[in-house]
Amino acid sequence: MTASFRTEHDSMGELQVPAAALWGAQTQRAVENFPISGRPMPRGFIRALGLVKAAAAEVNVGLGLLPKGVAKAVREAALRVADGEFDEHFPIDIYQTGSGTSSNMNANEVIATLASMAGKTKVHPNDHVNLGQSSNDVVPTAIRVSAQLAVVENLLPALKRLRRTIDRRGKSLAKVVKTGRTHLMDAMPLTFGQEFSAWSAQLQSAEDRIQDSLKRLCRLPLGGTAIGTGINADPRFGAKAARSLSLLTGTRFESAANKFEGLAAQDDAVELSGQLNALAVALIKIANDLRWMNSGPLAGLGEIELPALQPGSSIMPGKVNPVIPEATVMVCAQVIGHHSAITVAGQTGNFQLNVALPLIAANLLDSINLLGNVSRLLADSSIAGLKVREAHIREALDRNPILVTALNPVIGYEKGAAIAKQAYKQNRPVLEVARELTGLPEKTLKALLDPAVLAKGGIHGKPGGGAG
Repeated sequence: MTASFRTEHDSMGELQVPAAALWGAQTQRAVENFPISGRPMPRGFIRALGLVKAAAAEVNVGLGLLPKGVAKAVREAALRVADGEFDEHFPIDIYQTGSGTSSNMNANEVIATLASMAGKTKVHPNDHVNLGQSSNDVVPTAIRVSAQLAVVENLLPALKRLRRTIDRRGKSLAKVVKTGRTHLMDAMPLTFGQEFSAWSAQLQSAEDRIQDSLKRLCRLPLGGTAIGTGINADPRFGAKAARSLSLLTGTRFESAANKFEGLAAQDDAVELSGQLNALAVALIKIANDLRWMNSGPLAGLGEIELPALQPGSSIMPGKVNPVIPEATVMVCAQVIGHHSAITVAGQTGNFQLNVALPLIAANLLDSINLLGNVSRLLADSSIAGLKVREAHIREALDRNPILVTALNPVIGYEKGAAIAKQAYKQNRPVLEVARELTGLPEKTLKALLDPAVLAKGGIHGKPGGGAG
């Protein structure tokens, strides 16, 4: 033993641990065994471990299995861990033993040390902190608890904020008509409100799918211990711990009916990841629409101006780029990659245990938090402050040859095609060319080609009401 280290031991023998570390031998072995990424398990997962240990202590003392003084010290220490007070004492790499045993023992050792320091009794990491538990049910439980809390506290509020911002701007722009586009080519007109409503509906659908996934994610396998049979745990432990966690977090959890599934399979985590993947696809759509609409300002579409947040070039003065939509696309690309990794990880359940649990935990939490954070930015720093270039939009709309579609029921498809081609070739408004080639009164043509009317789908049985 030196001034900067102390000697600890476990079932494999003695080893040196940094003197100031709250962890013990098993954590130290993991630190030495897994110098892989330099990335420790995420804050949300450590929080969940602390909450699980606090709930376990509360349940065990209630069952008469843990002395009151020990239980109180363990619970208080565990809640301090959950609050993030000792995150620097959770150094184990994400890429560790597939069961997450190292992280579970890390929590057991830190909490035992803190509890021993606070109380009069020596608290043992296995016999007291881990009582009625196994890494094999604690870690899958912590995955579900941490993901559920991250979704409820971060992602869902962020999605609501983004959707409400889109709805508010859509309502303010409900009468501004623009050129629609299919295949990136000019199509029939619609309003900004209609265009924004598609984004809002995408987000509402994503929120609904995520909410539905939480119904299965809330089922905790705690109490299954080593392989799902519940060896060394009171039969009442799992249900009582789920109730305790519900009270601690304000979020509903329940004890899984089949704990073998909860240990061996992580399908509910894979399902949630799939919903995050779908949300990422929706956000990429929205972000890319914004980028296209903002493109220019002279040589692009130039329909909107996004808020100028920073200089866009180190060499081109005055250039401003759509940085928040670009960041959104990158976040979503990462989430899609995370889902691929989680899908592979979910397949690694061999018999009674999945052995890629830390990776599932880390990627799932990263996806949830990235999507929540970037959704707020997209709402506050892009959509809330965008400006519409109405004069530019009107000029392009008047020259949109596709407006002639509204004349099909009156003059026929072929005559309409001829008008569209000539209007495009001569760079003239459709109304002018149609007046020349059809002989219809200008008043009639104006009524038939009114973009605001066409954006409403036309009048049933009249121009604009036919199939497209």
